Amino acid sequence: MQRNYSSCYREYYFHHDHPDALPFVFSSRIIIRIKRQPSLINEENRLLAWHCMRPIHLNFRTINHVYRHQWKKKMELRQLRNFLAVAEELHFGRAAKRLHISQPALSFDIRKLEERIGVKLFLRNNKEVRLTRCGDALLIKCRSLLEGADELQQMLHSYAQGKKGFIRLGFINSMLYRGLPEAIAQFSRQYPGVAVALKEMGTQEQILALEKRQIDIGCANGAHFPPCIRADVVVEEAFVCCLPQAHPLHQQATIDLSALRQESFILFAPEVSPHFHHQILAQCAAAGFYPRIQHQARTWETIITMVGMGLGIALVPQGLQHIATERVGYRPLVDMLLTTRVLLLRHQDVHESCIPLLAQVLQNHINPVA
Repeated sequence: MQRNYSSCYREYYFHHDHPDALPFVFSSRIIIRIKRQPSLINEENRLLAWHCMRPIHLNFRTINHVYRHQWKKKMELRQLRNFLAVAEELHFGRAAKRLHISQPALSFDIRKLEERIGVKLFLRNNKEVRLTRCGDALLIKCRSLLEGADELQQMLHSYAQGKKGFIRLGFINSMLYRGLPEAIAQFSRQYPGVAVALKEMGTQEQILALEKRQIDIGCANGAHFPPCIRADVVVEEAFVCCLPQAHPLHQQATIDLSALRQESFILFAPEVSPHFHHQILAQCAAAGFYPRIQHQARTWETIITMVGMGLGIALVPQGLQHIATERVGYRPLVDMLLTTRVLLLRHQDVHESCIPLLAQVLQNHINPVA
């Protein structure tokens, strides 16, 4: 960094990892105050201290030449690619043509590389170009370094395009009967480089996990979502009555909800799905009764199994009426306004490219009615 104080003098800050190296301009001399630390006593500081013994006028070129930092002397991938071309062709003209650059530019770049690393890489004259022993050693490593850089670039492009990655998917139990396994199988065929980890979770658990970034996408039922969660509706369907095969109402084509006032209900536990629990209670209240809640469960599959065992009746989403048909029956409800929605949940600021790809596959494979 440089600051102008007058037309004659300039102050040059000596950049160093240690802030104790502070230069000052004073009466046409550069005075360097360096704290006595072994890490600060190097060739650059000796040169600066020597120049401080006499009045001098420095310009940018002098500073850049004498005090340039050692950390700048690093090889670049471009220089390594140029070196590799010359080392394989052993001819600057053919190497320049291969690299699509001019021969003088290539010669200059190789010379700068040799100056930067401080060793001679080529022996060249008017007749031939040969590698030195240092050049041979660099050639062995150079190929693997450039191959590794190319592989790294391809890997990063794959991640950016969604072809590679890792997705944590939370899902409610009923998704297993709505086409989730088929959707994951299809996604794995299309994007074999993306791994998907499944975790069964309730809707409220998925919301908390998304807020804490513990999952990347969720398949859940309707609920109240915070502003940071994006919820896309995949399926919206009505509820049906699930009852044992031997139940008298099983013989009817449709069932009036008020006819269930004397039945024992099996509902979701309110702590697992408060949305469904309270919605069913509200629907029954609109029909003129409060349901007798005999049992509670955590999944739709468990609820349907308990109905098949004769423990009560339940209101379940229409998309699940293919489960346990040998033990239970499903009948439409008259004037039933209650519906359920299957939603895809994501955080609003999703950065992984593979997550929207999985969401699209899920949108196409989740079945509204199985």
